[in-house]
Amino acid sequence: MPMSYRLREATLPVLPLGHSAIRVLHFSDLHLTPKRRTEIADIKSFAALQPDLVISTGDFLADKAAVPVVLDALSDLLKIPGVFVFGSNDYYEPQLKNPFSYLMKDHGKRILGDKLPFEELRSGLTKYGWKDLNHHRAKLEIKGTAIEFRGTDDAHLELDDYSLVAGEPADCDLAIGVTHAPYQRILEAMSADQLDVIFAGHTHGGQVRLPWFGGSKALTTNCDLPNSRARGVSRIGTEPWLNVSAGMGTSPFSRIRVASPPEVSLITLDRSL
Repeated sequence: MPMSYRLREATLPVLPLGHSAIRVLHFSDLHLTPKRRTEIADIKSFAALQPDLVISTGDFLADKAAVPVVLDALSDLLKIPGVFVFGSNDYYEPQLKNPFSYLMKDHGKRILGDKLPFEELRSGLTKYGWKDLNHHRAKLEIKGTAIEFRGTDDAHLELDDYSLVAGEPADCDLAIGVTHAPYQRILEAMSADQLDVIFAGHTHGGQVRLPWFGGSKALTTNCDLPNSRARGVSRIGTEPWLNVSAGMGTSPFSRIRVASPPEVSLITLDRSL
């Protein structure tokens, strides 16, 4: 069965000398409902990539009945060490709204639907050993590399409080930050604490992109991240590397992607040159 998503691959030179490369599967923004059979099949195929570590940057849900669907779709990946944070759509059901509002300036107004069973989702993920990074730190040893993780709750709903996980890393070989929506305040705080890599989602890669020199250009990130960083790996100066996933799904009410196909990232963390 052909897959309907793009695999985005990159290698980041962040490990100390003498450490083995680590394959990180990063997915985001599943927005799952029980009816999304193609996407469910795609998610089940992720395990064939044989990652050493899985990172999810939230928005698993789009329906009150989706928690068992998510856990079934992730069943093989849940056997692999993983970490996660939540996004706004894990807390509230999507609502019908003007699909073009996504492209307009964000004035901070949120249209929230009914509450979703996020605690059931949290319990299901942590039951298998995945680490909840919503305002938590955690440590894992992957292939002999000690990794410290820290995360925030969703910044799009202003649920983030980085002070709860702030401070320079200690007793680790690598420090990773995880957040759903890559607002500048979070990136700056993680940079000040000298993290090595940050993983985020939320942007859908811009969701609607226009043809541009050398590829395409995002019209929005739906946050204050510059449009040029709407998807993929980027770095500014000596700041941490940033990988933004364009995500797998969309809201059930605006299932449109233009030049921004569903994607999953396979990021290889390797030794510094």
